[in-house]
Amino acid sequence: MPISRSTNLTTFPPNLAPGQKVCVVAPSGALYEQEKFQQGAQIWRDRGYQVEIPATLVKSHGYLAGDDQYRRQQLRSAWNDPECVAIVCARGGYGATRLLEDWHWQNLQPEPKWLIGFSDITALLWAWQANLGIGGLHAPLLTTIAAEPHWSQALMFDWLEGKRDQHKLIGQGWGNVAEGILLPGNLTVATNLLNTSLCPDLDQVILAFEDTGEAPYRVDRMLTYWRMTGALAKVVGIALGQFDHVPLSANRPNWQMEQVWRDRLADLNIPVVTNLQFGHGSPNMALPVGCQARIDGAAGELSFWR
Repeated sequence: MPISRSTNLTTFPPNLAPGQKVCVVAPSGALYEQEKFQQGAQIWRDRGYQVEIPATLVKSHGYLAGDDQYRRQQLRSAWNDPECVAIVCARGGYGATRLLEDWHWQNLQPEPKWLIGFSDITALLWAWQANLGIGGLHAPLLTTIAAEPHWSQALMFDWLEGKRDQHKLIGQGWGNVAEGILLPGNLTVATNLLNTSLCPDLDQVILAFEDTGEAPYRVDRMLTYWRMTGALAKVVGIALGQFDHVPLSANRPNWQMEQVWRDRLADLNIPVVTNLQFGHGSPNMALPVGCQARIDGAAGELSFWR
């Protein structure tokens, strides 16, 4: 069977270099993991970067890191700062999608810069790719990077600094081989972006999903929604990372997550690779959003490059 290929192009920001300024933002949940946060900031400083942290970053508005207007302005200011070369998200949680409800794209400077994060930050990473054609990095947050092994931290910086052109993740899978545009993200967040202007074009895309705290039946429900919208008919492959979930009840019938994958995805006749090292948990390997990728279901491989 011939390999499916994508012709979509994504613009990536310039390579970073130690000594440059990076801005920290909290576009989602309230920041409370102060020790992990400071450890993460120090990792960036030890790499040689100037880390700018707003004095009011710790403010909260219920479960949000400030009200929508404050968080929206914080993100916009970081993007429009001519000295800032990358925006590092403090933590996930919930709230990034709210910022995009009344977002004015024309108020952003056109020069691309790196946007770094995962989990709830999926909303921003996908919206940037969909509306600006700019690729970001699905990678550890400031509050999670300290838990990463040193090789995983190095991989993230290598991508940002242009020291690595390609990488490969190994798991288990089934199906044939396809090439397309890699679109990594959190399954729950991505599901709520379907059929909105924040969702990138899914034609010839390789989806790379991860999630946390979701029972198998809830993952089943989300994948069923993807099927019913017709979205999965457009993609050429699916890569699945870490899916830690709530404990299953021992005294009622259930499925393991692998059974959900097989039941909901096997009949799509596209390559699927599972158990890859990205997402919640460690290691959480960096995945560029919008890069070229190749998925080999039989070999259980996901490779990507830019």
